[in-house]
Amino acid sequence: MHGQLTGETARAEDLARVCDDVIRTCRARVATVPMERRPRVYYARGPRGLDTGLGGSINVETIEFMGAVNVAGGVRGGLATVSLEQVLVWNPEVIITIDQDFSANVRSDPSWAAVSAVREGRVHLSPKLPFGWVDFPPAVNRIPGLWWLGKILYPALFPEDLTAISRDFYGRFYHRVPDDAQIAAVLAGRG
Repeated sequence: MHGQLTGETARAEDLARVCDDVIRTCRARVATVPMERRPRVYYARGPRGLDTGLGGSINVETIEFMGAVNVAGGVRGGLATVSLEQVLVWNPEVIITIDQDFSANVRSDPSWAAVSAVREGRVHLSPKLPFGWVDFPPAVNRIPGLWWLGKILYPALFPEDLTAISRDFYGRFYHRVPDDAQIAAVLAGRG
């Protein structure tokens, strides 16, 4: 529709095809992973990491799409605040966050030390430039976010080079090709 409104139908179709291809590829790869081998993931928001997305929340849509078990997914809803005790009970294998403060401090916080994801060094700060790759807003940046999540959740199934994927994505969708240092900053969640 946007392509028709702007007179750029062919370009819009090309971008839609790219998105469809990524979605189809990710869905097919994840489908090969048995349910019992899918990682248990906690999505941590806020500087304390205690805000999370419940099952079906738009905030965890990409995580759930990638077949991960959302440990907070037993209840359907939007965002919720949970207790650290609840996170300890869930004991996720992977933590995804968009909060730089939480990411920087969780590894040295003794109250989080018993969580498997923290012990194993599996706390990942999501890229977010120019928009979030995992969470808000629900936009086209979720496309490279699927590749990013794939590499975290199923590294053997997603061998692609994220630097090359990022370079292509930014050039194609934003008409800007970042250099390697800029891409490294984005992939580190620092921008």
